[in-house]
Amino acid sequence: MDHVRELRNRALLAAAGLLVGAVVGWILYPPLFAALQRPVVELADERGSEVLLNFPGIGAPLDVQLKVALFAGAILSSPWWIYQLWAFVTPGLTKTERRYTLGFVGAAVPLFLLGAGVAWVLMPKAVAILTGFTPTGAGNIISATDYLEFVMRMVLAFGVAFLLPVLMVGLTAAGVVRARTWLAGWRWAVLLSAVFAAIATPTGDALTMLTLTVPMVALYFLAIGIGALFDRRRARRIAAEPA
Repeated sequence: MDHVRELRNRALLAAAGLLVGAVVGWILYPPLFAALQRPVVELADERGSEVLLNFPGIGAPLDVQLKVALFAGAILSSPWWIYQLWAFVTPGLTKTERRYTLGFVGAAVPLFLLGAGVAWVLMPKAVAILTGFTPTGAGNIISATDYLEFVMRMVLAFGVAFLLPVLMVGLTAAGVVRARTWLAGWRWAVLLSAVFAAIATPTGDALTMLTLTVPMVALYFLAIGIGALFDRRRARRIAAEPA
C-alpha cells in the first residue's frame, strides 16, 4: 500500500506539472498552431492545390486548442514528469545509487526532446508523402483534429521511444531487471523496435522507419552496457557484506 500511495502522489504531481505546461500552451496557442499547420500551408503554396485544414464542427476549434495546449504541456513539463517517474523508483535504491537521479533526469530529458525533435523534422516529409496520393484535380481538406492527432502520435511516440533505454537503466539500477535479461532478449528488442517504428511512422517508407529503428537499437545496447556496470557494483557490494 505504501508503493500504491507513492505512485498516486507521484502521478498527481506529474499531472499538476502537465496542467501548468498546458496553461502555457494555451497562452502560446496562436504561434504553436501556426507552426503545426506550416507543412500544410507550404504544400498548398508548392503544389497550387487545395490543401488546407478544416474544423468540422462548431466545437472543433475549442477541441483543437485544448489538445494543442495539452500536447505543448506534455513537452514543456517533460523534465518534471520524468523526474517524478524516477523519484518513484529511487526508494528501492541505496544512498549511493540515488546520486544517479540527476544523471537519469539529465539523460532522459534530452533524449525525450531529441526523439520529439526528430519526429518534428520528419513530419513535413510525412505530410508531403501522404497527401501526395491525392488524385490530380481533387482537393485534400484535412480535418484539423485528425491532423493534430497524427502529429501528436508521431512526436510523442518518437520521444517515448528514445526514453525507453533510460527506463531500462532505471529498472536495472533498482534491481528489478538484470542486464543479462535485457541482453538475452535483444532479438525481440530489435524486432519490436522495427514494429514500433512501422506503427509510429505513418509514411511507411524504409528511410523513415530506419531513422527511428537504428537509434532505438543502439540506445538499447547502450542501456545494457550501463546496466551491466550497476550489476557488477551490486555484486561487489553483496560479496563484501558479512555472511
